[in-house]
Amino acid sequence: MKKQLYVLAGLLCMSLTGIAQTKDGGLTSDMLYSIRKDNKPTTTDRALANAIAANSINDLAKNHQNAGSIDTYFSVETKKQSITNQKSSGRCWMFSGFNVLRSDYTQKHDSIQLELSQAYLFFYDQLEKANLMLQGAIDTGKKPIDDQRVQFFFHHPINDGGTFCGVADLVDKYGLVPAEVMPESYSSDNTSIARMLISSKLREFGLQLRDMVEKGKSASAINKAKTRMLSQIYHMLQLTIGEPPQKFTYAFKNKDGRSLTAAKEYTPMSFAQEVVGKPLNGTFIMVMNDPRRPYNKVYEVEYDRHTYDGHNWRYVNLSMDDIERMAISALKHGQKLYSSYDVGKMLDRKRGYADTENFDYGSLFDTVFGMDKAQRISTFDSGSTHAMTLTAVDLDAQGKAVKWKVENSWGADWGQKGCLIMTDRWFREYMFRLVLPMRFVPQNIRDIAKQTPVMVMPEDPLFLPDE
Repeated sequence: MKKQLYVLAGLLCMSLTGIAQTKDGGLTSDMLYSIRKDNKPTTTDRALANAIAANSINDLAKNHQNAGSIDTYFSVETKKQSITNQKSSGRCWMFSGFNVLRSDYTQKHDSIQLELSQAYLFFYDQLEKANLMLQGAIDTGKKPIDDQRVQFFFHHPINDGGTFCGVADLVDKYGLVPAEVMPESYSSDNTSIARMLISSKLREFGLQLRDMVEKGKSASAINKAKTRMLSQIYHMLQLTIGEPPQKFTYAFKNKDGRSLTAAKEYTPMSFAQEVVGKPLNGTFIMVMNDPRRPYNKVYEVEYDRHTYDGHNWRYVNLSMDDIERMAISALKHGQKLYSSYDVGKMLDRKRGYADTENFDYGSLFDTVFGMDKAQRISTFDSGSTHAMTLTAVDLDAQGKAVKWKVENSWGADWGQKGCLIMTDRWFREYMFRLVLPMRFVPQNIRDIAKQTPVMVMPEDPLFLPDE
């Protein structure tokens, strides 16, 4: 009897499998036969397969005609400063933003060496993002759990990434401290485990707040519960990143570590006033190159901010020609610039050199990778992934850019002494965001920036935070 049941079960499985394989759109045996027929290995294919099996694809696809020495001369270059290292964290946006702030300060005080504490502001960035998530759970508490907005908050409760808009909001709200006052911890340098645990706790808290909303609890009771929850998150951040100072004594030093001023007591806000001089918000414009959308328009990414009471990510969409003109003007005046890129594309990591001709993947796989910038963005094939500080440009006789240089935050031993050199053809394909002080923005673009923005959703393929 058991044998008969096994036979019947086997026949049923075969029948169901047959039905599934004949469904329109499936990979049929006829299709597979045709595919295999078109791909009978040649002697060249066998040789390539053997090579790829034992080597890095990048090593095999490297374009050796483009692998010569790199021209490191730049006709326009800002003053060099120390290279930082974000280590195993996604805080490039903060490192790049701080590179700009400390450069602005030391330009006015030539002998001063300044390092700012990323750990300090990262503490409040994570606390604010936790509050943003919990308040989002409250605000969407009456929507179903599978609603797109609800899932936005629960999918990534906190993250390391961000943009210069976050630097501005956080500095204006919490100030700054020197690196020696609040140094890095293991968990600020290596964020994955603490982020995973805090995210799990926030999801748990978010469900509890949704339950309170569903049961009709008062706004006062819900806010009191949220405050208790944030106290737990604060404690976890306190243990992993450290306790942010409320007051400290500090003396500015030169490059040799010798004090240049008498030690003075500061608060984070008074130190920010000393270093930055004024609120950051309102002093800059973010421009982007998104060829999918009309140029000379303003866009704003809804829900994309670091603090609940802060500013969404807003930008003016411009052509690369317009962006390059402003970047060149700013660099000529010694101004370093926050910028972001799809840094992994066509990057020769060993040389710290980015060029569209670094690798010939097409020849290796006997195909053509033919999407343009707009198509790559639309299909999630490309988007901004990493922020770096634009520091130099090399111009030809006609004043056109030939190559660019950025300060990176992967340590001084990486690439070109901690920097990355990129050709202009790469820059135009894989550069996305640039933050410009208002004085380098022409009046016509300032006027465009006053437009009522078109709202776009944070799920858009271009709007990944810089990490």
